[in-house]
Parts: sequence; structure tokens; C-alpha cells
Amino acid sequence: MTVDKTLSLMVLLLSVLTSIGAQSIPQQDLDSITLTSTRIDIPFRENSRTVNIITATDIKNSAAVNVADLLQQVAGVDIRRRGTGGSQADLFIRGGGFDQTLLLIDGIKMDDAQTGHHTMNAALPIEVIERIEIVKGPAARIFGQNAFTGAINIVTKKKLNNTLSTNVETGSFGQLNGNVTAGLDQDNSSHIVHVGRVTSAGYRTNSDYDNANYFIKSTFNEGKQPITMIATFMERKFGAQNFYTTNPTFNEYEETQNSLIAFTTTFKNENFKVRPRIYWRRNQDVFLLRRFEPEFFRNFHISDKIGVEANASYNSKYGVTGFGIDLSKIYLRSNNLGNRNRFMATAFLEHKFNLADNKLDITPGVAMTYFSDFDFNAFPGIDIGYSISDDFRLYGNVGYTYRIPTYTDLFYSDPATAGNPDLEPEEAFAQELGVKYFSKNISASIAVFNRDADNLIDYIRPNTTEGIFTATNIREVNTKGLEFDASYNFKLKGFNQTLGIGYSYLDDDILEQNPELSRYSLNTLKHQYITRFNAQLFKNVRQNIVYKYAERTTGQTYNVWDASLVMRLKKMELTITASNIFNAEYIETGFVPMPPSNVLFGFRYSFD
Repeated sequence: MTVDKTLSLMVLLLSVLTSIGAQSIPQQDLDSITLTSTRIDIPFRENSRTVNIITATDIKNSAAVNVADLLQQVAGVDIRRRGTGGSQADLFIRGGGFDQTLLLIDGIKMDDAQTGHHTMNAALPIEVIERIEIVKGPAARIFGQNAFTGAINIVTKKKLNNTLSTNVETGSFGQLNGNVTAGLDQDNSSHIVHVGRVTSAGYRTNSDYDNANYFIKSTFNEGKQPITMIATFMERKFGAQNFYTTNPTFNEYEETQNSLIAFTTTFKNENFKVRPRIYWRRNQDVFLLRRFEPEFFRNFHISDKIGVEANASYNSKYGVTGFGIDLSKIYLRSNNLGNRNRFMATAFLEHKFNLADNKLDITPGVAMTYFSDFDFNAFPGIDIGYSISDDFRLYGNVGYTYRIPTYTDLFYSDPATAGNPDLEPEEAFAQELGVKYFSKNISASIAVFNRDADNLIDYIRPNTTEGIFTATNIREVNTKGLEFDASYNFKLKGFNQTLGIGYSYLDDDILEQNPELSRYSLNTLKHQYITRFNAQLFKNVRQNIVYKYAERTTGQTYNVWDASLVMRLKKMELTITASNIFNAEYIETGFVPMPPSNVLFGFRYSFD
């Protein structure tokens, strides 16, 4: 379907349905959000870090169909995809590597010791997400060693009462998606269940995929001591043509399975709160260099992480103290990396001082971690915030951050790539200074940051005639940048409208190296600009337009336009999502061109 036909159809549907009544979606007030990714409960507008929130309203009104697409609409976040459907996407924040950003689900750390390539395998379907908290900058003292450049916490919905909804989508490239989401609220328990499948024939040779999502969240014993269980299973099967090579004779293929089961409860009284948790996270990865010749080259990895943690906070006249402990054991079984195991123990401590009639807050903290194969390390840091007025807030933070190598960094081997068992951990000292503004209709923030890193890991070859890239520590890399975010909420014809803009600039002196000698680090976003306009002109129709501009350090620039139309008719929704409307040609990572213009039609019905 051509772009002109798609836009004409969107306009036709808009005009047909303007007279049919439905309710507009209320805006979600950021002042009502308390960050759940920290031990100390901090209202969103009072935190002293750069934090972006993607609310339930944002998700509902976005032109996104998965978490990867959502995160691409946030300046400073770089999602590098190798196709549609979220089958293989890498997550970067502020120029860091894909191993340097931590993903959490309801505060549960989803890091994978094999490789950060699997981070987004754990991303949940958007139907069960309440909001997404994006913490930029060094967050090791809050979350541990994998939060080198930032962390993203996916917060799931608490309950859906007694509801049942179904969603079906179809469109370009033979896409056919379907899911069912149900909520059950009983006398002493509540449950959310989601089952979904996403398929496509692919937009280029060997780019088909078949993805399945399963999610259960249950809260038991609600009348006394509630215990929450979360269980997920995400399966991805996809053609991976030239995901990792340029050889035209290879037909690469990959299958991944990611699962989580966790139990959490909270004990609290007037001044004290403690939240213990036990969890088991597993990832399985099968990669074939030739899809129909598994005996030619096959990688098979299974990684397990079993953990127990407890996070607590205590309120006193001196402020709020947060502390916690996280114990975990990692097991890896692999035909390429060998059989490995690691024990990790992390202790967290921080205290928030409120001074000057609560206008000034100072929060020093430290995380102390023991690795059975990398000994003991500590990550101290401090956050400082000052409220100039009810609307203006100055903030700054400094801190050390740290990441030990993955097992892929240490031991991987194939004809083009070699691990290095002698690698040293990555280290960095980071600083940030920013200002935030909040009013009834406008929210804005601007921040400048600097990161002095040592021993960053990249895959390097000594010269262009050498075919093997070896994991190597790069010394003394400086990264500096600026980020700006703003949103303006206003009413037009009695309906809520939102205009958002975001810009990020990144300067990384790693660019002094020859880009032909590096495999990963030289493809960062130097300039990134995003505009989001969510509009409602009629009672039953919302439109969403997203413009993204990117200039990468390789010199590549591209402009991408996405749009969606949502028509709500009581219990029914009709959606049209158009991606890359003007058919931009671009590559986000590796050698894989992104899809041309494409469209997805959806139908949702709620039984309640």
C-alpha cells in the first residue's frame, strides 16, 4: 500500500467517524507518580536525576506497537533495531554500549551475563505496562553494576479488575498480530493474564519472525499480607539475515526464549518499609549461521540467574535512609562459551537529607559489590537538588560506575570475533547538572553531562587487513553531552492536546579512532531530535505524529516520520499505524537496512 493511499484512508476514516461519540482519554498527572525504581520513595518532580516517564496515557496514544518503538521516542535513548516486531533490538543510553544499560521489570534486574544483546528480549507487551521509568546517567549505586549509563524500569499494571480485551492487527510484510488480555478481581486476590503472538513474512530476504508473549501477574492474600507473583515467557524466532555478517551465502537464524518468575511482598509501618523478593530469570539463545544447515555453525547458550534481595527505607527526623542487599547466582551452559558460574553480592546504602525548609535535598549513597571472579568493588555517588520555587528545580549528581565483562566479552569465538579472558572491568566517573520546570501545562528539563571512562570494552582489529575483531579495553574515553526535553499540554475544542520535543547532543572522543577498526562503539547518535504531537479534534478520534531526526557519528543522517490514528467507539477501537511514512533509507546498526514505508491496521474490543 502506498503512502498516499494510506493517508487518504486515514482521512476518510476520520471524516466518517467524527459524529460518533466516545470519551477522550484523560492526561496522567506526573505529580501523582512516585518512582518505584528506587529504595527511597521520591515523587517524580522531586528527584535529582534526569528521569523520563512514559505514562499509560503516552503508551495509549503513541504510534508504537512495542517497547522498542516507545523508547525510540525519548531523546538520549538509542534503540538500534534490525527489523520490525522487536525481534532483535539493542538498548543504549547516552552513548553507552548495549551491555551498559540495565532493564528492570517492577524493579527486578533483567541483566544477562551472556550478552547485553538479550536485554530487550525481556521487554513486556505494552498492554500490561502502567509506565516506563527511564533513569539516565550512572545508576550503579542504585541498581548495581550493569547500570553503567542508565536504567529502564518497566512498571506493570497493578490490576485490571474484571475485564477482557482482544486485539488483532494486520498489515505490510504479512504482519499478523493478535493478543488477549484479561483481568480477574476476586475476594482476596487479583490476576492479570496476557497471551500474544506477533508474526511477519518479513520485508527482505530471511527477515521473517514469529514471536510469542505470555504474562501472568497475581496478587494473593490481599486482605492481610499481599504477595505478588509475576511470571513471563517471551519467545522470539526470526530470520537474521546479515545481522552479524556480510557474507551473502549465510542465511542466519536465531531463536531466543526469555522467562522470569518472581515473588515479592512488602512489610511496612509508619516509619519503616522493607520489600523482600526472590526471582529466577532465564535466557536461552540458539543461533545458526546457515538456517537450513545447523551442522555448519551453531551456538547454543542457556543462562540462569537466581536471586534473593531485600530493599528497605526508614524515616526519621534526620531524613530517609534507604538500604538493601541483593544476592544472586549465575549459571551459564554454552557450546561456545563453556560452562560458567558466578556469585554476586551487593549491599546498597543511601540517605536523603532535607534542609533549608525542604528546599534543599542531598542524597549520598554507595553500592558495594562482590563478584566471585572479579573481587570487590564500590560505587559511591551523590545527588543534590534545590527547589528555587514550586516550578523550578536545580539538580546535579556525580558518581562512579562499573561493569564487569560479559561471558561473550571474555570467551566468545567464531571466525570473525574473539573474546579476551584477560579483560579488565569498565569504570567511569560521571557528572551531571540540570534544571527542571513544571507547571500545569508545561514540563521541561535541560541537562549537561560528562563521563570520564576507563577500560571501555570494544571489539577491535589492529588494521583493515585483519579479519578478526578481538574484545579489547579502550583507555580514557571522554563523553560529554546535552539533553533537552519539553512537553506542552493544552486544550483545543475542549480536548487535550500534547506537543513534545526532545533533543540530545553527544560528543565522544572515541571518534579519534579509525571507524573501520571498531565493531560497536563508533555508531552513537551525535545529534538526535524528536517531536511528538498527540492531538484530538473530535470526540472519538486521536492522532499521533512522531518525527525523528538522527545524525550518527559515522556521518549517516536520516529523517523518519511515524503516525497513528485511533478511533474509539465505546468498547471498540480501530487503529492505523504508519511507520517510516516517507520511505527513508537508513541503518540503525550493523548491516541491516530498516524497513521501508509500512502500515498496520488494528482492531480491539473490550468485554467488561
